[in-house]
Amino acid sequence: MIRLENETLVVEIADLGAEVRSVLHKETQLSYMWSGDAAYWGRVSPVLFPIVGRLKDGQYTAEGKTYELTQHGFLRDAVFQVSDAQFASVTFTKDSNGEYLDVYPYEFRVEIRYRLEADQLHVDWKVNSLEKEKVMYFSIGAHPAFRVPLTSGEYAADYKLHLKSVQDKQVTAYELADGLIREKEQPAVLPAMPIQAALFENDAIVYDHIEEVRLQSDNGNGVAVSMPDFPYVGIWSKYDAASGTIAPFVCIEPWFGIADTTDSAGVLSQKAGIQKLAPAAEFNSSYRMTFF
Repeated sequence: MIRLENETLVVEIADLGAEVRSVLHKETQLSYMWSGDAAYWGRVSPVLFPIVGRLKDGQYTAEGKTYELTQHGFLRDAVFQVSDAQFASVTFTKDSNGEYLDVYPYEFRVEIRYRLEADQLHVDWKVNSLEKEKVMYFSIGAHPAFRVPLTSGEYAADYKLHLKSVQDKQVTAYELADGLIREKEQPAVLPAMPIQAALFENDAIVYDHIEEVRLQSDNGNGVAVSMPDFPYVGIWSKYDAASGTIAPFVCIEPWFGIADTTDSAGVLSQKAGIQKLAPAAEFNSSYRMTFF
């Protein structure tokens, strides 16, 4: 476990999955990240790669061959190499080295850098294609889960989601049907949404053209996830149909990719939201989490 610290935050990150496991605010003594209790959901902040979400029939076709791949891909279960570890920043790197060719036909390097600035945790992604001739197709996404409620005496309904859309962009909302995407209309003005189980009856709620999602309690505590360059964001909590309740966390997930659509043909290069890299090319992006 790698520990980062500055004047405001203490953060712990595991080399397994380069996964943020805890964030503590020194002044408020609030612990923001979900515990990873497997009774609800055993992860905390996995990195999604080389797909986001579910594939139709659990498979896709690329480079003339059909592959099977589980939801959200394999990088969340990979051990990363740690480098450039400093007091308030660290870099995690994973090279494919032929390890995934049975499920993904491209060689790659993924580098994830975490750095603290005041009350913010910045996350910088770098994806390198190690292919010499082929175009590489991929998606990458974040999946951080935040505790709701943060303090005793509060309830989930005391928290609201505030979504800020990209200027001059029409927002589309996407519904999930058995883990696959189907589109629906969404008004351009996004109201504040109280956290309630009904939001997640059909799994995650997904939007495009959102640059920030703020999850805030009526008492003012919460987290803001800023993602100005990301095409999609997913918001999710584990819904229990038997009790009609949700788990004590909410995920805010910046994505460069999306689950297959209900009418997907299963071809990776044609997948909605797919990213592509020319041989030896590089992809860069960043998002940040502000804790208050």
